[in-house]
Amino acid sequence: MQPKKPTSKMANPKDLTAQPEMAWYLLQCKPRDGFRADEHLQNQGFSTFHPTHPVRKTQRGKPVVLIESLFPYYVFVRLHKDVNWVTIRSTRGVARIISFNGHPTPVADAIVHGLRFQCAILNNEVPDLMFKPGETVTIIDGCFKDLKAVVSATKGDERVVLLLNMLNRPQYVEVPVQAVAAV
Repeated sequence: MQPKKPTSKMANPKDLTAQPEMAWYLLQCKPRDGFRADEHLQNQGFSTFHPTHPVRKTQRGKPVVLIESLFPYYVFVRLHKDVNWVTIRSTRGVARIISFNGHPTPVADAIVHGLRFQCAILNNEVPDLMFKPGETVTIIDGCFKDLKAVVSATKGDERVVLLLNMLNRPQYVEVPVQAVAAV
């Protein structure tokens, strides 16, 4: 007598992680074509992020400030998870999509948001705040780990003031920005 085969299917690990509809992906560009790839992707209606920074150089004996890629050969693009990848791969300046095991790998929104924030500082622009007042966040480090809180204010780009509900009373707590994640 043979043992019965299980009738229920095992859950696929890919099905257990719900991917958002839109995500950031990293594209590798052809040499010296990062700006071209960024421009052509934007012309096609895609949302892109090309990290840049100013560099002082001398050209023809005169000092000039040039804008260069922070990560040469790489551009971020925000796409729907079911997008036709052929359109992206055939864009002028794009060499390939960064992928693992043959599947394009999304980049966490927090990483791209942090890069945008730091690039704005490098380019002497007023950066968007990492966390805006009224935004709900989760504390990911320290003694208040895994608690949800509401952002009350920010103190520069290093610290954030949170409003916690502890013992049925609102309490203000100041924590480093690195100890907080958006919900």
